[in-house]
Amino acid sequence: MPLSKVSNPVQAGRRYLSGNDAAAEGAIAAGCRFYGGYPITPSSEIMEYMSRELEERGGAFLQMEDEIASISAVVGASWTGAKAMTATSGPGVSLMQECLGYAAFTETPVVVVDVQRAGPCTGQATKVGSGDIMAVKWGSHGDYQVVALSPWSVQEMFSLTIEAFNLSERLRVPAFLLAEEATGHLRERVDMPETVEIYTRDYEPGQPPFGADDPAGIPSMPSFGDGEKLLVTGSTHDQWGFRKTEGPAFHDALVRRLSQKVLSRKNEICRHDGYHLDDAELVVVAYGFTARSALSAVRAARSAGIKAGLLRLITIWPFDNELISRVAEGAKGFLVPEMNLGQVDGLVRAYAGATPVRSLTQVNGSTISPAGILAALKEMS
Repeated sequence: MPLSKVSNPVQAGRRYLSGNDAAAEGAIAAGCRFYGGYPITPSSEIMEYMSRELEERGGAFLQMEDEIASISAVVGASWTGAKAMTATSGPGVSLMQECLGYAAFTETPVVVVDVQRAGPCTGQATKVGSGDIMAVKWGSHGDYQVVALSPWSVQEMFSLTIEAFNLSERLRVPAFLLAEEATGHLRERVDMPETVEIYTRDYEPGQPPFGADDPAGIPSMPSFGDGEKLLVTGSTHDQWGFRKTEGPAFHDALVRRLSQKVLSRKNEICRHDGYHLDDAELVVVAYGFTARSALSAVRAARSAGIKAGLLRLITIWPFDNELISRVAEGAKGFLVPEMNLGQVDGLVRAYAGATPVRSLTQVNGSTISPAGILAALKEMS
């Protein structure tokens, strides 16, 4: 079913919001009507907002006993037909991993807003980090795909939350908003639109809920109560949900389809922004809050006569390897600044060909400054 334009249910016009509040309003605008969560810094404002708003909008809010229960409740709510979400940070993502794998294998649309903080473990609970990039993709065992989007502004905390819901519902996959503490607690002016585009879940009565003729197909998704004799299992299953744990052909076809339904649509999913790339010799590849510093540094580098450009990754997963390869053809070097020890840097290196890649890492709980990125560009020039 295509996107449909609907009236924005939250207050339109120019407003002054925090990133976390904007994400919560984005969820409401996308049609979220269930939130199951557990408070964790620095995402707790999202939970507080949803606890106030959902009941008034005909939805349901549940504070669960931990993050394992939270994501389990979200999965259950999704199968009743509700658009459902939770918000957390790194330690919560770690606890959710088994059920996230279950959501991927059962093709359950769920949205997780991950407001990242400095880790590992409890780390610096109130400080910024970007250490969950690999965790949201590879944290659960087996082969599966997710969608992960990286906002760099309060405006995108709103708009990309809506996009996460749309992609999750369309593709029947877990979708993440990979925010950071700095973006979640940032306050900026936001232009709230009068209308938003949302995706309504595909459902065709009588169609198999876990299979398609197309090896990259996305099945119709019924809800409990639709009369479809619905079976949902985390074991290997056929197109109707019956367990086929001893069937190698069933498992092979299922796992491959779960991957290809996302990867075959990568050109439709992946988004990026480019700044001064037309003649750039040195390309900064950045995402999230760090991309703000990177753009400032690139502009300063240009003023100093250095042909620098910025490639901002908006979609992290699936990773746009073809984009990196294309940009590498005209670049003399890549610089990848990250608030981790080089998680996206490794991906860039894998697809940069002969183009040198320099990593600029920072894990001290502070944001990366434009000055640090500019100094690295000067050293590379």
